[in-house]
Amino acid sequence: MAGYQDLLRTPGVARMIAAQLTARFPSGMMSLAILLHVEQQTGSYGSAGLVLAATSVGQAVAGPITSRWMGAWGMRRVLTLTSAVCVLAVLGLGLLPLSVPGYMAFGLLAGLSTPPIQAAVRTIYPKLVNSRQLTPLFSLDASLQEIIWVLAPVVITLVSTQVGTTEGLLLVAVILVGGAAWFIASPEVGRVRIPRSRSALGTVVLKPPVLLAAVVGFLLIGACAAVEVGVVATFEHGSLAAGLVLAVFSVGSLAGGLAFGHIPIGPWAMARRLLIVTVGLALTMVSLNVFWLGGTLIVAGIGIAPALAVLFAITSASVKFSETAEAFGWTGTGQLIGAAAGSAVAGFLVDATDPRGAYLAATIFAAVGLLVAVVFVRFFPDLRHRDAAPRPDTEPLAVTPS
Repeated sequence: MAGYQDLLRTPGVARMIAAQLTARFPSGMMSLAILLHVEQQTGSYGSAGLVLAATSVGQAVAGPITSRWMGAWGMRRVLTLTSAVCVLAVLGLGLLPLSVPGYMAFGLLAGLSTPPIQAAVRTIYPKLVNSRQLTPLFSLDASLQEIIWVLAPVVITLVSTQVGTTEGLLLVAVILVGGAAWFIASPEVGRVRIPRSRSALGTVVLKPPVLLAAVVGFLLIGACAAVEVGVVATFEHGSLAAGLVLAVFSVGSLAGGLAFGHIPIGPWAMARRLLIVTVGLALTMVSLNVFWLGGTLIVAGIGIAPALAVLFAITSASVKFSETAEAFGWTGTGQLIGAAAGSAVAGFLVDATDPRGAYLAATIFAAVGLLVAVVFVRFFPDLRHRDAAPRPDTEPLAVTPS
């Protein structure tokens, strides 16, 4: 912990972490807020699912594009524009009397305009710390984001069920305004300028480490989404046990990230972390007892944040600085698609069998991720003796013959 204390004392680091967690907090609330509101207004979970699908499609499509815009127009301009449009879309969802197509249109707009906070902050990090501190910073970031997934669903469920679903969406909009304003106003956002990328859109994702980060992120988050479906199916929607078990899963991830964040990242780092996740998830199928599930998900969770830290580090280390935002946009898109796929597959298997089907889906997603990490291990950069900072953008100098 002393290493993390030194890291947080580095000028700007604690402020950036706090601001970006606040700005991203609505991302842990929005899906559930939309689900509860649209279901209440239409009386149909199917309609709510369509609206959520439209929102997810918008987020997946926009991630690489809005992240790339930050190099062309500047971070503050892009973050301000997207935040403003996203807030208006959320307000439209909450306040306007809409049909299902109308809800889908506003959901799509909210997804398309989701501010690329995650890509922005992970582009800024290499400029805040020295090379030795960057990998622990990525690990700390991956660990602390679990706070969002523990608290945000509880907060939005409490407000939407006890006060009202419209008020739930208004709360999302208020936190988005405050969090985005804090992040955008941070001095580091103004100081760090991303050079305009000279490569075509999408070129960066063809680099093997970035592609691996997107694929493994898809599988890892797919596994996490399947676990959520399984836990809800095991303990039913309103059960306190479901919330506690999911909280334990996140606490395991938080603990793993803090415990292993200082370990240097070699080519086999991802495989070792995914092995922990896969073993823990496989053990969930032994029993659906609440204590057994809690214990096995703690084990699985220990590998989650460390695996995400590897994804962030190999992405950053494999690209030029001008490409970092777009690269993180693509990895974020992979994770969003993984969440949708994991939820869908797990839901189908639960309907066809029982809640164990969801844990089977989670195990398969994690096991395939482990297989990818093993088969393609030579494409994972060795960061044990080098830092994870992106390469600087350099241009050839024109030399005038004398």
